[in-house]
Amino acid sequence: MTALETEVNRRRVVLVSALAGFVLTTVWSAQFVDTVIGGGVTEAVLGKPAQSPIDGVVTGVVYAFVSGLAGTFTGCNVAVFGAMSPMLGTDGGRWARFRATLGPLRLLAAGMIAVSALYGVVVSLVGTKMPQFTGDQAPLGELTARNVQSMLVFGFIGISLTYLGFAQLGYVRDPFSARARTVFLGALIGAFLIGRPWVLFRQIFRDAAESGNPLYGAAAFTLQSVGNILVMAILLILVNVAGGGLRRWLAARPGRIVALTAGALIFTGVFTLFYWDVRMLQFRGILPWYPLAPWT
Repeated sequence: MTALETEVNRRRVVLVSALAGFVLTTVWSAQFVDTVIGGGVTEAVLGKPAQSPIDGVVTGVVYAFVSGLAGTFTGCNVAVFGAMSPMLGTDGGRWARFRATLGPLRLLAAGMIAVSALYGVVVSLVGTKMPQFTGDQAPLGELTARNVQSMLVFGFIGISLTYLGFAQLGYVRDPFSARARTVFLGALIGAFLIGRPWVLFRQIFRDAAESGNPLYGAAAFTLQSVGNILVMAILLILVNVAGGGLRRWLAARPGRIVALTAGALIFTGVFTLFYWDVRMLQFRGILPWYPLAPWT
């Protein structure tokens, strides 16, 4: 912590990252990102409307991966940035940096796949009785069971990311080793599926639930999670292998990588918590006001 305390003002890291996360919640347009970008990417890759019926296991698996890839650009996956950032700053030659990046990515994937595959099995067995299956709408001033589920899941994810950011700065105790922390971050990414209300995911959810096939459910949910992190994983590898300028900048002062990691975790944690919990209450008419940009 000495390097960070002498080179980076810890309070400034907290303030700037938390404020940035909050501001993003005020300008983020779910309609534009989910429908125009997410839906547009899915339609472009599949060559048909994003909400077309899923006819068969093969189509469902392809749809799961493509919609997961499109989901990279949705509000849930801002948190992927926070999960990936601790892997920056490896040393050595290009091949050594490549291998050093793959190790944490494997741990991240292990935690993510364990949660997403297990949830896919659960959905295929009992999904028609779960809150995410229903399309029921509650009147303004009330929350549906799906709303509550999303708020609980993303609230936990947001608080967890924020806590880990504070742990990086030394404000609280870090309960994890480096390897365990990476697995836990992967599990949080897998848990996106438990809370996700995104319309394209609900289509996969309903198809898996109605299929009653645990293998299909596990495969579809796993591939959607893999699609979620694929773009960020590729960017991370490219930065670590070829991003010489960034690596030299990070290495120049030891506190920079700590500040970047902590800032990214706090930024994504605050965004996730406020976007999915506080702003949700405003959206449902329970919270009377929330600062929002006109285009949201």
